[in-house]
Amino acid sequence: MLELMIYGADPKNSCKVSLEPGQELELGRSQDTPVSVPWDDRISRKHALLTVQQKQVFVKRFPSAGNRIFVAGMEQDEFLLNPGSAFVIGTTTFQLMDSVSSFASPRESPLEEVTFKPNELLKVRYRDADQRIDVLAHLPDLIMDARNEADLYHRLVTMLLSGVKHADAVAVVRLNAEDRVEVPFWERRRQTQGNFHPSGRLVQEAVKKSRRSVLHVWASKEDAQDEDDYTAVAEFDWAFCTPIEDGDSIRWGLYVAGELNHPYQASIPQGTSGIDLQADVKFTELVASIVKSVRRLNQLERQQAGLRQFFAPPILAAIGDNLNTEILEPRECDVTVLFCDLRGFSQHAEDSSEDLIGLLDRVSQALGIMTSHILEFGGVTGDFQGDAALGFWGWPFSSDLAPLDACRAALAIRAAFEEIKLQPDHPLSDFRMGIGIAHGRAVAGKIGTSEQVKVSVFGPVVNLASRLEGLTKHLRVPVLMDEATAQIVRSKLDQQEGRVRKLARILPYGMERSVIVSELVPPERQAETLTNEQIMCYETAVDCFIEGQWEEAFRLLHDIPPSDRAQDFLALQITRTNRIAPADWDGTIRFDSK
Repeated sequence: MLELMIYGADPKNSCKVSLEPGQELELGRSQDTPVSVPWDDRISRKHALLTVQQKQVFVKRFPSAGNRIFVAGMEQDEFLLNPGSAFVIGTTTFQLMDSVSSFASPRESPLEEVTFKPNELLKVRYRDADQRIDVLAHLPDLIMDARNEADLYHRLVTMLLSGVKHADAVAVVRLNAEDRVEVPFWERRRQTQGNFHPSGRLVQEAVKKSRRSVLHVWASKEDAQDEDDYTAVAEFDWAFCTPIEDGDSIRWGLYVAGELNHPYQASIPQGTSGIDLQADVKFTELVASIVKSVRRLNQLERQQAGLRQFFAPPILAAIGDNLNTEILEPRECDVTVLFCDLRGFSQHAEDSSEDLIGLLDRVSQALGIMTSHILEFGGVTGDFQGDAALGFWGWPFSSDLAPLDACRAALAIRAAFEEIKLQPDHPLSDFRMGIGIAHGRAVAGKIGTSEQVKVSVFGPVVNLASRLEGLTKHLRVPVLMDEATAQIVRSKLDQQEGRVRKLARILPYGMERSVIVSELVPPERQAETLTNEQIMCYETAVDCFIEGQWEEAFRLLHDIPPSDRAQDFLALQITRTNRIAPADWDGTIRFDSK
């Protein structure tokens, strides 16, 4: 079956169209066309007509089409497209593939088969070493600059044709899920020579069985006993296939074929044993090795780029270049969890119902501020929940500094949003945030199903951090932390970085145990923050409130500046019962909602 593979400049823009003989299909940018390419503005609404034949496609550009069609770098208005060949319009590549390209006829049996063992070609010398080295020197850039797989195949085939002068044809071959041979791309030195069919037996032998370079030598057409002995495969006198490792598997390779009486091969005698082609095999193996290495490097870079979204540079350095993901396996450990949420998101969503893309962009910017500071202070970004971000410390490596680093990240996030608030024209100026921090035992690591996993943290401490974040709205402070975190910060965090203010004993909604909650306060040197004396006065008021001495607590609160919103919450609790604690008062404020 013929298939038209379509690749845009962006890897996301790709599709496949199945073709049946006798079809006439219009190609264009309009979504109404059978072959639609909406992402490329250099393609006209109706650009070309495709007439599908048995094993070819006739392509004809419409006169009204604005841009030309290029085939092998040449402008063409109409042409025949063979399997493996491609054409380009704008930044989009169209490649014809024949999903059944292999031959299994017993007539494929070669006169001679040579399988090259490891290191067997090390002593082979090149007659044209300078030219080959020049080709190899450009190969890494050639691979790195490829826009997509189709572009890579085209570049490899073109490069091998220039580097292997004995070759009449070069192809990229691969085995599909049914182990049948496919030819994603091929090229002949002389296009007038017609179609190209690789030896399925040779490809299977090299790619699947031996996993090494294999050379087949057939009888030349002049030496064949009759016309039937000269099969479609044996239009070439020799061919070899070199497999390419792709990760842990080998499913594709490079196929090179030629004729003994080709003018490029005057130095190779008739009836050769194939040993004279060793230099070409060695060169192709070097190409395959470089392809493997560069693709592996690209894969590592993509993996590291992905991990950089979750891990700070010190953690990435500890994981190492081998990306040993065993260190990411879930385990129970002490962690400090930070949960950061945007304020008023629901209202923003209603107000921006006509511009949800614009709202998403603003939310993405806000989440970017949160995650950048989490990573800056060595945390792991665990999850996004709409307009909220989760970060945690203490995994994959335990650290006594985890609670301190979480607090440093929280203070940095708070400072960033306060600075933005002073810029009326900033797209995030009307956003506010709340942060909850909790410390305790949890399970952290790769969490999920066999189909999908993510790096995250799981346990009651996560729920507590989320509850604390929600309580920032009620207690009217930006950052809340639990008692475990507050104790560590009091004893270990320099007051020039941040301070602690105890606010109340709270029983959050849905939880069975009460918790002493504290505010993480910026250092005294910052403008519009409480002095150390005012914080001590406030905490004395809190102690009086917990002990039921509400009149004294209310008096002490009057020494706190009116601009401090936290005192409003405590004063409201006191005035509800005329400054007298209830008879059943146990020092805990209970919440009946999140």
